[in-house]
Amino acid sequence: MSERDDEEREFDITWADGAEHKEPSARARMLAARWKENPPGPVPFRADPEHVGSARRSSWVSTAVVLGCVAAVIVLLGYINFRAPY
Repeated sequence: MSERDDEEREFDITWADGAEHKEPSARARMLAARWKENPPGPVPFRADPEHVGSARRSSWVSTAVVLGCVAAVIVLLGYINFRAPY
């Protein structure tokens, strides 16, 4: 086959989907072999959190921290520009 034939050939998803045989990935083969002897049990979609609100900060505290950081950066940049010799 020449390089010209390769350029004219078009490979797309419909061509790949039309393949006669698709070999499963190594992970899929490993899981299939493992699950044949020991199938997995049912798992809930999401586990219930144990500590729902104890570790989270309230939204106003987070907002105050962000605004405080922004104000500190503005003051720092203003101080640098004030002291810069021109």
